[in-house]
Amino acid sequence: MPPEKLTSTQLQDALKTLPEWVEAGEAVQRTFQFKDFAASMMFVDQVAKYAEEVQHHPDIMIRYSRVTLTSSTHDSGGITQNDVALAKRADEIAASIPWPQPAPGSGAPPQPAAEAEPKPPEKAGSGKKKKGG
Repeated sequence: MPPEKLTSTQLQDALKTLPEWVEAGEAVQRTFQFKDFAASMMFVDQVAKYAEEVQHHPDIMIRYSRVTLTSSTHDSGGITQNDVALAKRADEIAASIPWPQPAPGSGAPPQPAAEAEPKPPEKAGSGKKKKGG
């Protein structure tokens, strides 16, 4: 028997524990941003291994350094505890990958970037040369 679909209240409570995930129709979804394609693939590989272990497979869209996971329990016609568990595990995996950042528009605020070292002011006369000089 398939797992029970979450009620609206159960889903809202679950999403409170997954602030970067959003309800997308009958699924939960999050876009992850990584430093490069290799980091994205490292993340996808670990998510795939977990999905195989629990026999619950999300839709995965890879766009270079961005990975979007969409999880729904098709047999139940919507979102179940299996999708919530997969989302939590994906968040844990992402935290272990170098430089995961929420993608713009994913519903999550971007994490503050490290401040760059300020450049020293230019010295007078170090700009462009004047014509004829």
